[in-house]
Amino acid sequence: MTVAYLFATNMASTTKLATMILPQLERGTHGVKVAGMMFFDDNLYCLRAGDPVGERLAKVAAEQGILLMVCDQCAVRRGLADGTFDQCGTGSVTAKGFVNGVVAGCFPQLYAALGGAKPDQVITL
Repeated sequence: MTVAYLFATNMASTTKLATMILPQLERGTHGVKVAGMMFFDDNLYCLRAGDPVGERLAKVAAEQGILLMVCDQCAVRRGLADGTFDQCGTGSVTAKGFVNGVVAGCFPQLYAALGGAKPDQVITL
């Protein structure tokens, strides 16, 4: 089974990702293939360069081919992207200040990036 995660609720990256999903991915015991993760609102802060959770996740993502995407509008709002609100959703906003491999986008970019992976489930946390 292949899944994708959307981290949308308050502290989802602090609790569910950092203390449950990430350790399982690191140990190889998560039980499913993870195609990608999309981060919304303040959940994207864990992906900033130098953040211990983000650095660990970037390593796992590179090894396992996991997409790491931040909401372009959320990143622009927090000064973590080059682009404007008018550009959000177009694919032209660029993530900045994040760990290696993080891209910015909106649902059109997420669908395109995950299309080939064909996730069986999308899980919103």
